Amino acid sequence: MKIGIVGFPFSGKTTLFNALTGASPIADSAGGKKEAHHAMIKVPDPRLDRLHQILGTKKKIAATIEYVDLSGISADEQKKGSFSDQFLGQLRTVDAVLVIVRAFTHELVAHPLGSIDPVRDLQLVQEEFILSDLSIIENRMHALEREMRAHKTDQDVREYHLLEKFKPTLENAQPLRGLELTADEEAIVRGYQFLTLKPHILVVNIDENDLTREAEIAQMHSHWQNIPNTTVVPISAEIEMEIGQLEPEEAAVFLQDAGLQQPAKDRLIRVSYQLLGLLSFFTWNEDEVRAWTIHRNTHASQAAGKVHSDMERGFIRAEVVHYDDFIVRGSIAKCRSDAVLRLEGKDYIVKDGDMINFRFAV
Repeated sequence: MKIGIVGFPFSGKTTLFNALTGASPIADSAGGKKEAHHAMIKVPDPRLDRLHQILGTKKKIAATIEYVDLSGISADEQKKGSFSDQFLGQLRTVDAVLVIVRAFTHELVAHPLGSIDPVRDLQLVQEEFILSDLSIIENRMHALEREMRAHKTDQDVREYHLLEKFKPTLENAQPLRGLELTADEEAIVRGYQFLTLKPHILVVNIDENDLTREAEIAQMHSHWQNIPNTTVVPISAEIEMEIGQLEPEEAAVFLQDAGLQQPAKDRLIRVSYQLLGLLSFFTWNEDEVRAWTIHRNTHASQAAGKVHSDMERGFIRAEVVHYDDFIVRGSIAKCRSDAVLRLEGKDYIVKDGDMINFRFAV
């Protein structure tokens, strides 16, 4: 899973990246010309820690998530009315978009657009994404019209009609993720990587003094949360970076004093899993216990392919026990004797928290 972080200069974009990834501090850039920074982080999962302890494996391997601090959106680009092709091209490669806007004040750092207005900034970014998607659709429809005059195929007709369905939505300044699509329609447009079709996490970067007003601030942007696959998360990126630099015990005290239940990293990963429809399952042997990330409604054979392509190709059966059932009994042997460890076929839908041993032959 790859999440791209975008925002105007001095919005706290890179500060948030540093907080989420624990990367060595990277300064925010005002010019919007720097290269993207990538970091893989482990997905915190207390279940994995507990399995490692009970099973006594030599090591545990967490699922990972990649954050990308994309080249900044410069104020000059916004004033000219468009974002660069390089920036938009980078953004189309991610699975979800995290847009951070500034709501904090700083006497020494002015907002590049002259005033602090998170409502305006979110709207400006979304408008640019809408215009980019609309341009792609219009160009493709013109190309399809030429192709169909020469040689019309059923596939071209289906694609053209779907783009016709998308176009008025964008022309009305609405993102595509507000539309309900069938599985066939999703397959047709998957290659386009439309920006407004991607899940969006809208982070409002607030002052430390506003931490107790998170719910109120989120409500101020509730119109975005009414759009499917969109959520608003108020965060103080500066505070989160300070938390990330502390030892676990000190961080727990800091969180308590700040009135926070968990660090932003954990909250954003949870939100990302929800928006992208992801879940985790576990595999184990004497050497390691490991968490894997898959999409919901994934079949057992497909989950096996996540571990190794040979497992999917030669899939026979899956031995499955749910984490909750295992924890109650404390051993695989007890799960087997209580008949909660069961054999499932290739069409079994894997559930969050399943522990699976794949049987296969190649």
